[in-house]
Amino acid sequence: MTHSSLPPHAKPVDAPPVDADVEPEAARPVQSPLARAMLAIGSAGLLAAMATDALAVAGRHAGIRLLGAIEVVQACIVLIATTAIVLTTIVDGHARVHILLERMAPARAAAWLRGANALSALVFLWLAAGSAWLASDLWSSFELTEILHLPLRWLRLAWIVGALATAILFARRALKRIPA
Repeated sequence: MTHSSLPPHAKPVDAPPVDADVEPEAARPVQSPLARAMLAIGSAGLLAAMATDALAVAGRHAGIRLLGAIEVVQACIVLIATTAIVLTTIVDGHARVHILLERMAPARAAAWLRGANALSALVFLWLAAGSAWLASDLWSSFELTEILHLPLRWLRLAWIVGALATAILFARRALKRIPA
């Protein structure tokens, strides 16, 4: 869309100036201990999933069946997804539609962002509460996978901790004072 085709009340949005000395936020190294832990756990889960799948495929071609490979990959996916959500929240990388925010006054846009963060905190708190309820019902049943008998309670607990951490991060961002 060219500037001439914009409606008369809309202001064209130009790209921010690029400063060669400033790294984009996504390119900066992750600093917090929580972020480092999530990065390590997620990376280990991804490597384990890839190695398991590679061994299973190689074994199939060699005529050797690797039973339970899917269960291991599924367990790794719980860790990968949980850490990815927490890391994305830490770096403020969740998708947002800025079509409305760009047209609002900065104070109003900041208030809307705080509201979105508060709502996101409630959603993740709700997910953690529901998962905790389910985990409490199944905790003493010693729920296991079918082939390798991997315990699912610890994977559920990892997800609950990740969902709570995400809710806390969103809540902190929602309560953070934005300078005027």
